[in-house]
Amino acid sequence: MKPDLYTQMQEASAVLSNFLNGKPEIALVLGTGMDSFSTYLDDLKEITYTDIPYFPKGETQSHQGKIYFGKVGSKEILVLSGRSHYYEGFSAAEVAFPVQVLAHAGIKHIFFTNAAGGVNPHYSEGDIVLINDHMETIQTLTILSQKEKISFKQGVYLAMQGPSLETPAEYKMAFRLGADLVGMSTVPEVIAARHCGLKVTALSIVSNVCYPLQRLTPTTVEEVIQTVKNSSGKLNRILHSYFLLP
Repeated sequence: MKPDLYTQMQEASAVLSNFLNGKPEIALVLGTGMDSFSTYLDDLKEITYTDIPYFPKGETQSHQGKIYFGKVGSKEILVLSGRSHYYEGFSAAEVAFPVQVLAHAGIKHIFFTNAAGGVNPHYSEGDIVLINDHMETIQTLTILSQKEKISFKQGVYLAMQGPSLETPAEYKMAFRLGADLVGMSTVPEVIAARHCGLKVTALSIVSNVCYPLQRLTPTTVEEVIQTVKNSSGKLNRILHSYFLLP
């Protein structure tokens, strides 16, 4: 029988803290196709999710299931490469568990990234979008994107359960509800992060254009991953520039 949730968090946090060299206050959760940020870290260390008690390890394609720890300039950064999802059979508590462990370990600001379908007719594949329902760093990130000469948009993200990509009718519904993006993650984690008192920033890469419906074409998971990989370098540069700030 598993111990209560708080005891699970204590045990997982103790293992994670023992792995760390320092006390990072910033964490970055990488979404589908975004596993390359670790190359920006100095003094790199890594640990797998399976090494941490009770830590859920999803099996979604391109999610590594590893935690990286290192430095960007003087800042210590913790990077979670991969997440779990409802559609894999995890409960809401299990999806939120890693975020709660990070908070227990001393993280103060968490960045979430994801791949999302674009239902804003002005979006294009590969666009980087700051989710403006979950933002606290909008002005700084916008300025940094301009310095990097990277197009940077803002939008509302709608989370669906998955696992299949949305139907044309669902994309139409999302647009009518006022969403700019649609995906299958992030919102449960953000809720948990805010409940823990963490500062939150969330960003998407548009993996495929879904609206208006005449722009919609058949899309595979492999194509989604490749599109995101092609644009992840731009997002990495923006985040790297932010972490270098004093």
